[in-house]
Amino acid sequence: MPHNLPKLPAMDDIQDLLRFELDEGRIWMGEERMILLRSSELQGLRRELIESLGMDRAKGLLIRMGYIAGQLDADTAKRLRPDAPLFDVFSVGPQSHMLTGQVKVTPVKLDLDEEVNSFHGIFDWENSFEAEIFLAEYGVSYEPVCWTQIGYASGFTSRFMGRQILYREQGCVGCGEKVCRIEGRPAEEWDDAEELQRYYRPDRIADQLFALQSQVTSLRENLTSEQSFGDLIGCSAKFLQVRELLAKAAESRVTVLLLGETGVGKDMFAKALHQGSPRSDKPFVAVNCAAIPKDLIEAELFGVEKGAYTGADQSRPGRFERAHGGTLFLDEVGELSPQAQAALLRVLQEGELERVGDTRTRKVDVRLVAATNENLDEAVQNGHFRADLLYRLNVYSVVVPPLRERIDDVPDLVRHFIDKYSSLHGKQLQGITDRAMAMLRAYQWPGNIRELGNMIERGIILADQGGQIEAQHLFPHVGAQQGDTAQDNSAASAITEAAERLLQEGCDLGSLERALIEGAMQRSGGNVTRAAALLGLTRATLDYRIKKLRSA
Repeated sequence: MPHNLPKLPAMDDIQDLLRFELDEGRIWMGEERMILLRSSELQGLRRELIESLGMDRAKGLLIRMGYIAGQLDADTAKRLRPDAPLFDVFSVGPQSHMLTGQVKVTPVKLDLDEEVNSFHGIFDWENSFEAEIFLAEYGVSYEPVCWTQIGYASGFTSRFMGRQILYREQGCVGCGEKVCRIEGRPAEEWDDAEELQRYYRPDRIADQLFALQSQVTSLRENLTSEQSFGDLIGCSAKFLQVRELLAKAAESRVTVLLLGETGVGKDMFAKALHQGSPRSDKPFVAVNCAAIPKDLIEAELFGVEKGAYTGADQSRPGRFERAHGGTLFLDEVGELSPQAQAALLRVLQEGELERVGDTRTRKVDVRLVAATNENLDEAVQNGHFRADLLYRLNVYSVVVPPLRERIDDVPDLVRHFIDKYSSLHGKQLQGITDRAMAMLRAYQWPGNIRELGNMIERGIILADQGGQIEAQHLFPHVGAQQGDTAQDNSAASAITEAAERLLQEGCDLGSLERALIEGAMQRSGGNVTRAAALLGLTRATLDYRIKKLRSA
């Protein structure tokens, strides 16, 4: 690329990424949530970091913070200008720096060769906010002070080039210069590369602090060990209530009935109950009653003797015998046949069973946990479930809340599923974008945690290696809204045709608005925030229009 650089391209496309949702209290830069901060706030933060950590450690922390932001913007650059000249694509970094009010960037020299993967760049910075706040706080410095910005430049270029590129300030306004000048090269081309690189490595600050933190964590775990068990994930009030109920039941032999919608994770709660009980070192056996044919369920649960029926070529124990000393989890217990219900009642009452085709009685010691998404009271009234069995099962019932009632648990669950499926699919990701997380929190989750897990797995498959899961990876309609040219043209054509047809049929604007709002509310399950997103409105605007329609 020649030294005589063209001017930076127009940045309309980057500006279009910036959206203000004033009624919602949010600002978006593409998929990232942004926050407007006063320079005085950043000045105060910088002062606190320097006074608390020392100049050198504060510098490293701010460099690493900028580095992360630069990496994310490099991913955006290649998506935003996929067919543009290389200089224009690279310019997304400097222009994003300018759009966010950090500094004015002027390219001085840029040798960028993708074929041999070489890089050398020199840029001038004017109006650096970091230099300004440092001068206001400390006066002229003996070394450059634009730490977050230098970290951003290194992060952006390193991700863009696919190799480590490090920048340094060759001149800084904070040191009394008229303009800041930065130079970027591959790390190995700097004589003091090791000195530069140490700022990009996490600093433990003080080993003593982490030792104390470890002690506090250990103490907290000891204090809460009676309430925390299993691999359950969550922090919401409803989740903690259920966990506490299960913790109280874990030490006893009481039969537990887990109630709740499909997909809420009743199996995980049953497993946690077993792990928190004195039987944790014994078997945990799970059976989905709905997945086993009704004429085979008795043999599966209670075992079968050789010759009991055609195909029974040998004797074998059932799930109850395999779970002896431990816990048996019966999922979808409402699907049991009448004969299986009678046999189950006997086991609960007497602690003994007979295999199918056998007359010998066998003693079993099993803690039973049952689960269903059915209303068993109605099943009893309809004659589909035994009332005496329900009384036995319903000694200690726990309702597992649906995910829409424990939305505060979504971030923790998302992190869990990202860790799980990233390993499964061999992907290394930087997590999930702010916008994607906001949409997950606004969603109604008819399929509960199972749906969330499936959605995150889909997002991991679609996300780029080393990138983030974006909203369009989780909700396909978002991609269509954000400007796929072919889809936009197709949608515009369809809208034009629909408008022409409605006008011919005499449909007025009020009727159309009502139909669109009612359709969006129905599709979103009554969630106003989600409906507003479908219509391209803010929640406040949609609230106003709904009230206006109701009063009409």
